[in-house]
Amino acid sequence: MIGYAWANDEDDAAGWLVRKAGGHEAFNEGSVWAIKLHVAKARSIAPTAALAEMIQESDPTKSSHVVPGSLTEAPNANAVRRLANPT
Repeated sequence: MIGYAWANDEDDAAGWLVRKAGGHEAFNEGSVWAIKLHVAKARSIAPTAALAEMIQESDPTKSSHVVPGSLTEAPNANAVRRLANPT
């Protein structure tokens, strides 16, 4: 796993958190997800709709893809940060 995408419609926010444990490869491959979120924002798509679009368009044959069944809720962005980079 290279990182986590997150979305929050209440705050009109979304982002990509790379797992530091994934090293440079995770950072490089994860940039695709950050770009997809920026493009969705420019298209005025709600953050969770952008996330759903990313999941739907994900190709499991690619090295960077959404893990099937991985969509879940987190109480806040800090919880996602801790998940991506536990101390």
